[in-house]
Amino acid sequence: MHISEKGLALIKEFEGLELKAYVCPAGVLTIGYGHTGPDVIPEMEITQANADDLLKGDLLIFEKEVSKLLEGLNVSQGQFDACVCLAYNIGIGNFKNSTLLRFITLGEYGSAANEFERWNKARDAAGNLRPLEGLTRRRKAERQLFEG
Repeated sequence: MHISEKGLALIKEFEGLELKAYVCPAGVLTIGYGHTGPDVIPEMEITQANADDLLKGDLLIFEKEVSKLLEGLNVSQGQFDACVCLAYNIGIGNFKNSTLLRFITLGEYGSAANEFERWNKARDAAGNLRPLEGLTRRRKAERQLFEG
């Protein structure tokens, strides 16, 4: 499966677009629509076209990984989109080990939907997990997409 325009719009809305590298609330150097990695360096600047290309490349990876994890399961486009959006934000490893994914594999979609809102925290400078308003709003939107 591939992410739909609706899923892509959700990612763009919540990631926001930053054409100059910045440190996100989790302390990670980021650019574009939430792109991270060793290619992002301090003071880096990109164009809108670069940001779109980075997002497309990143999403190909996340679509592939989420597709593998959901292979053989009966998931809707909205459920797939919500899972890709979540994985894009929390990382594929966290998604792979999540209770949310476990509930999906068991066919317990209502319980899976309830799990989105648990992923609304980020570590502060002291290393403590704290809820963030933006993540809380994002998880509600992902849950709505998941529930269709």
